[in-house]
Amino acid sequence: MEQIIPIPIEEEMRQSYLDYAMSVIVGRALPDVRDGLKPVHRRILYSMYQLNLYPEKPYKKSARIVGECLGKFHPHGDSAVYDALVRMAQDFSMRYPLIDGQGNFGSIDGDSAAAMRYTEARLAKISMELLKDIEKDTVDFRPNFDESLTEPEVLPARFPNLLVNGSSGIAVGMATNIPPHNLTEVCQAIKYLVDHENTTIDELLKFVKGPDFPTGAEIINPEAIKRIYQTGRGSVTLRAKHTIEELKKRTAIIITELPYQVNKASLIKHIAELVKEKKIEGIADIRDESDREGIRVVIELKRDSTPEVVLNKLYKFTPIQTNFNFNMIALVNGQPKLLNLKTYLTEFIKFRREVILRRTAYELRKAEARLHILEGLRIALENIDRIVAIVKGAENPEVARNELQKEFGLSEKQAKAILDMKLQRLTGLEREKIEEEYAKLKKDIEYYHFVIESDEEQKRLIKEDMDDIIKHYGDERKTKIVSKDAEIDIESMIEDEEVVIFLTHKGFVKRVSASTYRTQGRSGTGIKGIKTREDDFVKEIITASSLDYLLVFTNRGRVYWLKAYEIPKSERATRGQSIRSLLQGLSGNENVSKIIPVKDFNENLDLFFVTVKGYVKRTKLSDFSHPRSTGITAINMEPGDRLIYIGTVSEKDNVILISRKGRAIRFHVQDVRQMGRAARGVRGMLLDKDDDAVVAATVIHPDDRYLLIVTEKGYGKRVLISEFPIQRRGGKGVIAAKLNEKTGKIADAITLKDDENIVIVSKKGKVIKINAGSISIIGRHTRGVRVQRLSDDDSVVAVSKVEEEVENA
Repeated sequence: MEQIIPIPIEEEMRQSYLDYAMSVIVGRALPDVRDGLKPVHRRILYSMYQLNLYPEKPYKKSARIVGECLGKFHPHGDSAVYDALVRMAQDFSMRYPLIDGQGNFGSIDGDSAAAMRYTEARLAKISMELLKDIEKDTVDFRPNFDESLTEPEVLPARFPNLLVNGSSGIAVGMATNIPPHNLTEVCQAIKYLVDHENTTIDELLKFVKGPDFPTGAEIINPEAIKRIYQTGRGSVTLRAKHTIEELKKRTAIIITELPYQVNKASLIKHIAELVKEKKIEGIADIRDESDREGIRVVIELKRDSTPEVVLNKLYKFTPIQTNFNFNMIALVNGQPKLLNLKTYLTEFIKFRREVILRRTAYELRKAEARLHILEGLRIALENIDRIVAIVKGAENPEVARNELQKEFGLSEKQAKAILDMKLQRLTGLEREKIEEEYAKLKKDIEYYHFVIESDEEQKRLIKEDMDDIIKHYGDERKTKIVSKDAEIDIESMIEDEEVVIFLTHKGFVKRVSASTYRTQGRSGTGIKGIKTREDDFVKEIITASSLDYLLVFTNRGRVYWLKAYEIPKSERATRGQSIRSLLQGLSGNENVSKIIPVKDFNENLDLFFVTVKGYVKRTKLSDFSHPRSTGITAINMEPGDRLIYIGTVSEKDNVILISRKGRAIRFHVQDVRQMGRAARGVRGMLLDKDDDAVVAATVIHPDDRYLLIVTEKGYGKRVLISEFPIQRRGGKGVIAAKLNEKTGKIADAITLKDDENIVIVSKKGKVIKINAGSISIIGRHTRGVRVQRLSDDDSVVAVSKVEEEVENA
């Protein structure tokens, strides 16, 4: 009767899961440190070796190879075996392909290989180096799945395949990702390590420069390589290799090499979609001109596009710049282990030494066995007449053998060899050959003993193997390692000009050169600055340098980074591009409130925040110098509040806040203490009516003389700043303007030094550029003069200074 042993289910689950995990790790997903192969790849190569599919032999159908592998060694799905075979034949997947394929084995465009019944294959020449001496007892064999045959546990691997061809795989609870390397570099590093066992990784890096991918491309962060090879983990940044050419009509970016494992067809489709979505501006056409000679993807640019700016967008949004993450895990003595460069090379040298010793021991056994036979044959030749007599007088071969053994002290094998000896061996020439073979074997045996006993000779043989591998298979690097100094400085290609940036209520943004707008006289209607939809209007106008940083603040109190030149340059009458396409991480209910230009993140400057409800806050500008792609917190605001002003200030400055109903308060910046990014702020202005709000705020610098106030109906005036007394923050302030139905409420206000050029923009996108000197200087209790003539359904929304001097038109 069977005995039932109770086992806690958690214990059984734990043990079963560990058994499963180790089965996947060892039997499927991770490569062996010695030959760099997973079981399926090893079995495919060994099956082809048994089928005699050598490089000089004819090809055989892939289906025949897959069937051989499945039936003898790998009882899994045929597609798994064929997919592995296909990859080993692809020159864009393997740095040194292990299989020589004939037929359609797929493409870099992601096309799959033809069915296995159509394709043919044989071993590549370099694969013979993995299998060399396998018949000389160099590696252990184990029973196959049904124990009817044996298969090698590992291949003898004459070259360091794990590093040379790389490997990737996902096991249970771990994964490996090892990039391919240049054969010459790795073999030279092994030669050096053989002679200098105590060398450092720094010294090995003189030989191994970094990964060498089959598709070429460029590594642009060489500073990461040292740390990666020291730890076994890290990331290199790969960038497509390109040139910029002048075609007949346009400038074009020509991509000639792609990062490893980037699908060319998918890349082109992705770029086209980004152009359609207007995430990348400046591309007129994209086409694939690749052929047998190599990759050629042509990206034609629009006439006003800067190639370096377009490239920067492509790097940011497409895989023409991508990362390869190292995770150098392999099986060492059947256990997964994270390897650094020296550990791997040391393990490979240790394995090669074992192979050499086992091969030598095998050859020594064979040589001694043959020498033993030859010693018997030499005795026979010296006593041939007596041997012939014994053989003639014997009743049968067994009796003859026993007589020979007894009379001449021969072994059974020697006696049998004498009996099997042909009569032609009695000729003088044959006798001479036996003596030559005997002398040669004596020397060979002496040398084999020397190899087994001498560490130095073992080292010499390893180095000799590496030299031979380099001679027959070595080549130049394909992947270029670019130093930081060699990278393109995109900003050096950008024209430093004054630009006007428009932001609409719906979140459309555009950049226009400030020189587009000629200076007009006061009371002009202006010209079209931006085209808006019926339900949209211009919310803000910013003047900046094309090289300025733009800090983009949202209604949720977060801030994002842009460079001014990253906003697409547009014609005057166009709508622009949605700012959402330029900012990663902007959530669905998040809208842009304010954009401010910053030249640098000066430690001595602060950002000053003003909200519609009159709250103010001061935070160090340097706190915003490293925002994430998903944005960082800038200010915490209560529901219904929003940012109305953000500007840079120093402790010597004072600020002025202006309300919609015509009041203004001026106070020192120092009245507001420095706060962290997550703070809400303090009361800056007390609003006495529910329908009042702060509509403008501005910093007063020492050389500012006037406050320019513009109303919704296009009226404006300059008021001497001295008319606004400095008060304590939190008060109601003083009257700033006399308002009525004709003027409308206050729309915006800025400070001026003297007769500076200003730009006024209306809801409908009408822009007028005028010289502020043409606007009257009058007191606080006046309404002002007309500065822009507007239609009844239009109103002023913003005013901004333009630094560039332009003659009056």
